[in-house]
Amino acid sequence: MFFFYTGTVAAQDSKGVVEEHKSALIERLQKERMSLGTSATMAPNDEASKPGVPLKTGKKVTARGYRVQIYSGSNRNDAYDAQARFKQVYKDLNTYVGYEQPNYRVKVGDFRSRSQAQALANQLKRDFNAVFIFNETINVEY
Repeated sequence: MFFFYTGTVAAQDSKGVVEEHKSALIERLQKERMSLGTSATMAPNDEASKPGVPLKTGKKVTARGYRVQIYSGSNRNDAYDAQARFKQVYKDLNTYVGYEQPNYRVKVGDFRSRSQAQALANQLKRDFNAVFIFNETINVEY
């Protein structure tokens, strides 16, 4: 048993060589992600207090994210009224009016995280009746 423990200690003292194997595809994807600047999602100025205001450098892409629905109903005029009321307060956030028979839906924002969408939804609940959060493809401008 003494020889067994001595052999284990000796094996831990020897130095080895570490080889790094990189995948060219992963390296290329990392460089592309860095060029898109995906780490910065909020503006560093006063607009950062508004949830979901992205930094804008001109590149537009789509990604999975969240939108907040503020209206759902069969009346087209009511849908556009809800959109106009929202735009009076939140000029910087995008709005989307969609129609899926028999209802019009108004969704707002392009949020990368659910917590950003939830922050806006909490603010909107006092002014709009149909406030829900949806996970869908959003527009992101870098």
